[in-house]
Amino acid sequence: MLSGPSGVGKSTVATYVRDHYRSVWLSVSATTRRPRKGETNGVQYWFVSGEEFAGMVERGELLEYAQFAGNYYGTPAAPVADKLASGTSVLLEIELHGARQVRARAGEGTLLVFLAPPSWEELVRRLVGRGTEPAQVIARRLETARVELAAQTEFDAVVVNDDVGSAAEALVALMGITDGS
Repeated sequence: MLSGPSGVGKSTVATYVRDHYRSVWLSVSATTRRPRKGETNGVQYWFVSGEEFAGMVERGELLEYAQFAGNYYGTPAAPVADKLASGTSVLLEIELHGARQVRARAGEGTLLVFLAPPSWEELVRRLVGRGTEPAQVIARRLETARVELAAQTEFDAVVVNDDVGSAAEALVALMGITDGS
């Protein structure tokens, strides 16, 4: 699992892994958030309504889920279980709360990797630089980021994202994968 604060580059690193390490399957989360420019349903996220998400929770279809910045995010359990059963390496890109849920559910055999920014200033620059959210949402994300950064000791390993390719390579090395596609 890959976790870290909003704006640290989790999606960018996960996409790099998906594109360069075909033996790793990147789980696609469901979210109630609206798609950002360039995002495609089923690729970056499954974009669902609040009612659809609530139904998934009710039916026990999510491995983990959380509310973040006013939206819900969750990992559909069935595709993850199918891939693991087939022997495929699985990468989950999730927030701190979700990582804690998966660790509690899956136990110590699950590798939790925390993706950290090179500095607080760089994290702020990345969040503001996206230009996708209003100032009050960015402020909430930064408040949450402080809490998440303090929790990195809960993880099995920390990878600093100062270069996407290097961070991705460090991640797959931790997963025990040595060959790209």
